[in-house]
Amino acid sequence: MADYTTETVTTTVHRWIVPAAQPWGAAGGEIDKAWDAARRAYWASKGVPDGGPLPDDALRFHATDDAIVISFTTEGAR
Repeated sequence: MADYTTETVTTTVHRWIVPAAQPWGAAGGEIDKAWDAARRAYWASKGVPDGGPLPDDALRFHATDDAIVISFTTEGAR
């Protein structure tokens, strides 16, 4: 008889996309709003009250050709 287990993990990427049209780039106020929304969503995903600890690597920022993307990933067994 085989002795092993199996699992399937679903990964969800949460993204906030702030337009950064050339030549002006992204507006600081829009980055701030998206960052705040991403923080709140991260806390909610972890069951932490707003204003709780936020690990340094919780949110990722990526610059694309025409946007700044803030993201985090969650995983769950299916």
